Amino acid sequence: MIEIKGISKSFEEIKAVDNVSVTIKEGNVFGLIGTNGAGKSTVLRMVTGVYKPDEGVITIDGLPVFDNVEAKKKFFFIPDEPYFFNQANSIEMEHYYSSVYEEFNVEEFYSFLEKFGLDKNRKIRTFSKGMKKQLALLLGICSGTKYLLCDETFDGLDPVMRQSVKALMAKKMDERGLTPIIASHNLRELEDICDHVGLLHKGGVLLSKDLEDMKCNIQKIQCVFTEPEQRDIILRDLEIMKEDIRGSLCTLTIRGTKELVEAKFGRVSTVFFEALPLSLEEIFISETEVAGYDIKKLILD
Repeated sequence: MIEIKGISKSFEEIKAVDNVSVTIKEGNVFGLIGTNGAGKSTVLRMVTGVYKPDEGVITIDGLPVFDNVEAKKKFFFIPDEPYFFNQANSIEMEHYYSSVYEEFNVEEFYSFLEKFGLDKNRKIRTFSKGMKKQLALLLGICSGTKYLLCDETFDGLDPVMRQSVKALMAKKMDERGLTPIIASHNLRELEDICDHVGLLHKGGVLLSKDLEDMKCNIQKIQCVFTEPEQRDIILRDLEIMKEDIRGSLCTLTIRGTKELVEAKFGRVSTVFFEALPLSLEEIFISETEVAGYDIKKLILD
């Protein structure tokens, strides 16, 4: 488990991270969401010990991370711009990382290189941005570490490659309990992979919740009431987070379990009733609007 308690970081006059506290559980995919400049990369660099927090504490499995070799053996960090040695090819990078990480799976690494169509002898500086991201991800996945921290992991990857990487992460989670921590500015990018999501804005955490809990406790309903009085009953009996009326069609975002919402609607008269699935973006819009923020201005598509 990674515990982040009250960390802050400033660069001269700029407060990049302000009193952030988050707990990242093992065996989950943690998504760190926020616009460029929200503090995502700074948080990751403090978690990995690249930066030392001005305030607060970060521990990985109980070990303080800054300037601690034992803690750093537990994770592999992939920055937004992966670094490779000048003039190196994939073989030379494998030699380096396999000397650093005792559990590095050399055989699997070369197998993945072949499957992903990456020439092990080709100079990495001639790779495209997407190919460099693929190589960095393969090095990280094959490192054998418990945690994989990724900054804008899927930026530069085509849709097919994104799904391949997500499938590979899921496989390693099942096989050896890998815990990916992924920072991104794109909600849709993480929708089908994250278990827990934290939303950063201006260096602070607006929201940090388990995705399944959020999905289970927010319902989206489309309906047509037989009479206006029936709508008034629903508005009185349920916690309405958002309401949109177009003609006679009423779309409601409601806080509560599916069973509770359906039971309440069972007591009123409707011409039409349908429960709709909520996207991650819709969930965050609902949660942050209640908190007084407009996520559509905070998160980029």
